[in-house]
Amino acid sequence: MGQARVPTETEFRRLVAVASQGRHGPRNRAALMLSYLAGLRVGEIASLQWGNLVDVDGKVREQLRLSATVTKGGHARVVFMNARLRKEIEQFRTSLSATPAASQPLLITQKRTRFSANTLCQLMRGWYDLAGLDGGSSHSGRRWFITRLAHSGISPKAIMMLAGHRHLSTTQRYIDVNDEIMRAAVEVL
Repeated sequence: MGQARVPTETEFRRLVAVASQGRHGPRNRAALMLSYLAGLRVGEIASLQWGNLVDVDGKVREQLRLSATVTKGGHARVVFMNARLRKEIEQFRTSLSATPAASQPLLITQKRTRFSANTLCQLMRGWYDLAGLDGGSSHSGRRWFITRLAHSGISPKAIMMLAGHRHLSTTQRYIDVNDEIMRAAVEVL
């Protein structure tokens, strides 16, 4: 199995439109944005509680702390949430019928239970299928996040830290290069 597809900007917009439809659209959109705008793994997203994202005053946090128990490498890390992601989280919260408790899971299934990483992974895969994006998976958002940072000139060390990787070689494997990116690169000269 190859690496997860990294959508183009147009494909990303189509994917967001597909995920945002229906009764669970706000929840689905929030999950997608945590993947794309914070580079979180599906298991990390599934483990989140409202208290991880919202402080005691009801304000969406600028930083999210992931404990070692929920990260792939078993190392706690800080995830920075940009203004766009904070706005997405706030919109999701306002779409709910009641203010969630800090201990409540961020994402709840139709059966009113916490998502498992596997169930969320399958749900995300369905969005890619509906959007007609072959090769897309729950890891596409993470690859998009890392690729966009790399092509924006962000320090490789900073990207490595944001991704929660221990080795730069791991981070480099996530970076996608396509004709559009190579065309833009030579235009810099």
